[in-house]
Amino acid sequence: MSLSVQFLSLLAMIGTGIGAGVLMDLIGTGVDATGKKSIIRKYAVPLEVVGWIVIGCASFYVLFVVRDGAWRMYDPVAQICGMLLYASIFHRPFRFLGRILNMLIIKPIWFIVRLVAKIISRTFQLLVKIVRFLLSPFIYLYYKVSDSLFKSEEK
Repeated sequence: MSLSVQFLSLLAMIGTGIGAGVLMDLIGTGVDATGKKSIIRKYAVPLEVVGWIVIGCASFYVLFVVRDGAWRMYDPVAQICGMLLYASIFHRPFRFLGRILNMLIIKPIWFIVRLVAKIISRTFQLLVKIVRFLLSPFIYLYYKVSDSLFKSEEK
């Protein structure tokens, strides 16, 4: 194996370490942002395990693309270096980009989804009130007739 291929695979493993740091930070931040009784917080540990499995599969895929799946002893060290690099240098810029993404994309989409759901709910409630109002004379008549027909005799 040539030195350039080894260097490329080392950079690739450092990149997967940075990606692992990003994904685990994203999962941790997402779990921390939920409420204490949230289903996401309840299943935080299995969610992190799934995250680590995804990271492992992605790392192997990168190894498969770069070196046909050949694993070397310096690969885990390079991944750990990538995670430490994320924690020391890339943590703040990624968090900043995450906040911008949240403000510009996620919150407006969530607002629109909630607005549409509220409009549908209010429309349904209005239809139910209109039907109740239109049926109220018949319901009143039904109760009046049923009370007179099924009157219990008191002794």
